[in-house]
Amino acid sequence: MADQRRAERLDQPREPRGVKLPRFDPEAFGRWSEGIARGMGTANFIVYMTVVIALWFGWNTLAPAHLRFDPYTFTFLTLILSLQASYAAPLILLAQNRQADRDRVALEEDRRRATLQKADTEYLTREIAALRIAMGEVATRDFLRSELARLAEELDEAAQRRQRLERRQQEKAVRRGGEGLDEPRDDLDGDYARDGRPEG
Repeated sequence: MADQRRAERLDQPREPRGVKLPRFDPEAFGRWSEGIARGMGTANFIVYMTVVIALWFGWNTLAPAHLRFDPYTFTFLTLILSLQASYAAPLILLAQNRQADRDRVALEEDRRRATLQKADTEYLTREIAALRIAMGEVATRDFLRSELARLAEELDEAAQRRQRLERRQQEKAVRRGGEGLDEPRDDLDGDYARDGRPEG
C-alpha cells in the first residue's frame, strides 16, 4: 500500500512509458546536415549526379536485357531520386535554420557593438566639447604670439624713443659747449624748449 502511494505522488514526474526512442546530439546532427547541404550546393554534386544518371540510363538502355536492373520506365531511379529529394529538402531547411540562428546572434552582437561605439562616441564628443570650453579660458598659441608681437613692437618703439632722446641730448650738449654754460641742460629743464632754444 505504501509503495502504491509512493508511486502515485504528484510532486514527482512519472516514469516514461512505452518505447524509448534513441537520443542523438542535435548539434552533431545539425553539423552533419549542414555538411550535406553544403555538399549538395556545389557544382561537383551536380556533375557527379549527372554522370550517375547518364550511366544509369545508358546501362539500362544499351545493356543486354538480362543485365538490365531497371528497365525503360526507370522506376527504381525515380524512387531513388524521390527519396533523395524528400531527405534533401528537410536537411537544407535545417541548415538554413542553423544559419539563420547564427546570423541572428551575429546581428545582435553587431547591434551591441554599435551601441557601445555610439556611447563611446557620445562620451568623447562631450569630453572634446568640455575641453573646448576649458580652452576658451586658457591662453592659446595664437594669443601668445600676438601678445609677444605687441610687446616686441612696444620695446622697439621705446628703444627708438630712447635713441632720439640721446641724440637730442648730445646735440644740446654740443650747442651748450659753445655757450660756455657750467651746468648741462636737457629738454626736461624748464629753461629750454624741445628744439633747444630758450623759452621766450
